[in-house]
Amino acid sequence: MKTLKNTLRRGALALAAALLPLGAVHAQAPVPDAGTALAQAPRLYQQHCASCHGEQRTGLMGPALLPESLARIRAPEVLRVIREGRQATQMGGFADQLSDAEMQTLADWVRTPVVPAPRWEEADIRASRESTPLPAGEPATPLWQADPMNLFVVVEAGDHHVTLLDGDTFEPITRFQSRFALHGGPKFTPDGRYVFFGSRDGWITKYDLYRLRVVAEVRAGLNMRNVAVSGDGRWVIAANYLPHTLALFDADLNLVKTYDATTLDGKASSRVSAVYDATPRHSFIVALKDIPEVWEISYDEKAEPIYDGLVHDYKMGEGIARPGYLNVRRTPLQDPLDDFFFDQPYRHVLGATRPAKGSQAASAQVVNLDARVKVADLPIAGMPHLGSGITFAWNGTTVLASPNLGGGAIDVIDMKTWKTVRTIPTPGPGFFMRSHEDTPYAWTDSMMSPSARDTLTVIDKRTLEPVAQVREPGKTLAHIEFTRDGRYALASVSEADGALIVYDAGTFKEVKRLPMNKPVGKYNVWNKITRSEGTSH
Repeated sequence: MKTLKNTLRRGALALAAALLPLGAVHAQAPVPDAGTALAQAPRLYQQHCASCHGEQRTGLMGPALLPESLARIRAPEVLRVIREGRQATQMGGFADQLSDAEMQTLADWVRTPVVPAPRWEEADIRASRESTPLPAGEPATPLWQADPMNLFVVVEAGDHHVTLLDGDTFEPITRFQSRFALHGGPKFTPDGRYVFFGSRDGWITKYDLYRLRVVAEVRAGLNMRNVAVSGDGRWVIAANYLPHTLALFDADLNLVKTYDATTLDGKASSRVSAVYDATPRHSFIVALKDIPEVWEISYDEKAEPIYDGLVHDYKMGEGIARPGYLNVRRTPLQDPLDDFFFDQPYRHVLGATRPAKGSQAASAQVVNLDARVKVADLPIAGMPHLGSGITFAWNGTTVLASPNLGGGAIDVIDMKTWKTVRTIPTPGPGFFMRSHEDTPYAWTDSMMSPSARDTLTVIDKRTLEPVAQVREPGKTLAHIEFTRDGRYALASVSEADGALIVYDAGTFKEVKRLPMNKPVGKYNVWNKITRSEGTSH
C-alpha cells in the first residue's frame, strides 16, 4: 500500500504542471451552439475535467481550478491551454472534441467562484499528508560536491520546475518538478538542508536538498499565500486565502492546529495576507487581508499570557488569560495590511494597504509590535511593495528602500524619523529590490512597466543615486539575488525561452547565462537563513 501511495504521489507531481486534464480517451462531445454552451458548463466540466481536478474544482492529480488559483493566469492563456494542451504533460488539447463556444464557456466558468464555497478542514489536511522517511542506514550527507550554504533554489514558472544551482560554479545540480504555481518564496530550515515550497493550490512540499527528493507533502488549504518556517526549525505555518485560516505544522508536516482568521467575536472572517517568521521574537507575524489586525503567534514556550479585551492592570492578573504559547496576540489597526516588512531589530512591522474600492490611493504604516500600536504613517505614494523592501545603513542612520507597483520611483525612508530622505527615479514601476551587506549597490527592476520591463536599475547605497542600468531588450528582466559573498548578482529573464543571468556585482557585466523556462524567484540558502539585510525574509 505504501508503494502504491508513493506511486500516486509521484504521479500527482508529474501532472501538477497541467492546467486542465486530458484522459487517455475522451468521448466525442456533441457540439451545441453558443447560446446553450453556458448552461452546459458544469456538465462539460464533469465529463472532461473533474477526474483530475475534482468535482468542486479543488484539485486532485491536477491543480485547483478556482478563481483564486487562476488569478495570475490571463484569460487567453486558460483558453489556449484548453484548446492546445500543455507539452510534456498528460494535458492534451480539446480543439478536436469541443466547439469554440464550449471551450470559451469552460475557460470562463473555471474563473467563477464555486457555490457553495468548498471546505478544507483539519481532517482533510491530515488525510492529504504523504511522507517518505529517510531509509535506515542512508547517510545524511549531500549527494553532490558544492558549498551547501551557497546553493540557489530557482523557481521556473514556465513548466513548474525548480533548479538547484551551485552558487560557486553556477552549474545546475538537479532540476525537479514542483507543484503548480509556487508562490511566496521557499523557506529553508536553519541548517540549510531542507526547503519548504508553498503552492497557490495550498500544497506544502518539504524537499531534502542533500538527498535530492521530496520527503513530505501536505495540503494546508485550497488557495494559499505563503509559508513560514520558525527560526528554530520546529514549526511550519501556512497562510490561506481559502479557507480563511492559518495552519500550523511540525517540521515533518504533521498538523498541529488551525486558526480561524476571524475577529475576536467571530463575526467577521478574513483572507490571510501573509505570515513571516520573526526569529529574534520567537514568533510568527500575520497580516489579515480583510480585518484591520496584525497577529503575533509565539513559539516560545515561556511566552507571556494573552489578555484579550480591556484589562485594568495586567500585572494584577485581572481577566481570563490564554497561554501565550502558540496562541494569537492581536494588534488592532485602522486599516488591514496586504503585505509587510520588518525593521532590522524586528520591533516594527512596515505594512502596505491596497486601495479600497473606488479609491486610487494606497497607504503604508508602521506598527510597533511591542507596544501593539500603529506609530507612524509611511510617506510613500503610489502602491508600495514593502514585502520586497530592503534596509541598509546610510549617513549614520538606517533607511528603508521600497519598490513601488504604482509609480517609477524608489522611496527611501529614515527608520528613526519615518520621513522620506530621497525619492530615486526609475524607468517604471517595479516589483523586486535586492542588495547585500557586502556590496555598495542595490538593484531594482521595472517589471510592472510596459516599456521598461527589460531594465534593471543599479543604485549606489552611499549616494542614493542611480549609477547604471542593465537591459535585456524586449524581455522581462527581474528579481535579483546575490551569492553568499555578495560578489555576483543573479537576475531572471522571465520568458518561456528565458534565462538566468549572472552579473558581476561590481562591474555589472554579464558573467554567465543559463537557459531556463520562465525563471522567476531565486533564493540563496545563506542569505535566507542568516536574514541578510539585502533580501526578503
